[in-house]
Amino acid sequence: MSITTKIYNELAGSPFIIEAEGPPGDFRLSELKEWKQANNDFFKEKLLVHGAVWLRNFGVDTVERFDESLQQFKTSGLLDYTGGNSPRTKLSTGIYTSTEYPPEYFISLHNELSYTDQWPDHLFFCCVTAPEQYGNTLIADGRKILQLLDPEVVEMFEQRKVTYIRNLHDGTGFFGASWQDTFETQDKDEVTEFCKKSNIDFEWKKDGGLRTMQLGLGVATHPVTKEKVWFNQADQFHASNHPPDYYAAMVDMCGGKLDELPQHACFGDGSEMSDEVLDSIRNAFKQLTVYFPWRKGDVLIIDNMLMAHGRAPYSGDRKILVAMS
Repeated sequence: MSITTKIYNELAGSPFIIEAEGPPGDFRLSELKEWKQANNDFFKEKLLVHGAVWLRNFGVDTVERFDESLQQFKTSGLLDYTGGNSPRTKLSTGIYTSTEYPPEYFISLHNELSYTDQWPDHLFFCCVTAPEQYGNTLIADGRKILQLLDPEVVEMFEQRKVTYIRNLHDGTGFFGASWQDTFETQDKDEVTEFCKKSNIDFEWKKDGGLRTMQLGLGVATHPVTKEKVWFNQADQFHASNHPPDYYAAMVDMCGGKLDELPQHACFGDGSEMSDEVLDSIRNAFKQLTVYFPWRKGDVLIIDNMLMAHGRAPYSGDRKILVAMS
């Protein structure tokens, strides 16, 4: 078995490819394991340099195969998605579907769980069913984003940080997520304990809903490379991320109170972020986004601090699995 390595393309933030030769579809776990053991330092170096590594033609196209392959790459136990803000289905211990938004929606680039104080180091994606058309996973290097942004904007986020606000209904609402789905439990006491342990300010509402507030970083320092990176989800949480008509309708339903929306972001001192600042962040991501095309059996490994990720709209079936460690 021959395994080749190369850079996807010369764009900044492009993943490093590790590809097996041979017929597509065959599960090549033994070859992958043997290569990883012989090239572990090389693999770690490429993941830090490129922010993402793309495994091709190893036949990792089921939950079971994905779980087996993860044993070679995860740095610790797999994490649950408790407290996450994206709709997912749990398929196995630590393995979920990717965000279950309608296919016509664009999912903006973000660092997973960067609004918490316990984010994953690495993300693992696996393609079970490739989309019929489009549906790329999008990635962008947070180091390059930082360099492209106006230094005043960077300083603003580095010094003032970001407050993330969520208003979760009690399971009977239709506007946003419920606290039961978000925290994967029906027990209020469990949610209360989780919030206390996770440094989440929270308030149980009279209508049975839950309001949470979390202070997150705007800019972070990678623990290994010591590089500064853009690391937050402010532009994604902010309601202006939605189409203008939908945004206006949401604000109207909440009586103009942005902090009553299902989710919202402001600076850590409570001040609002201007449209100009948010637009500059989104434009920086547009300039640096690399479109990652899926084939069945692909695995994409991302350093969650170095690389933001998102999703392009698509048509047809698409099934991407995700795990975090």
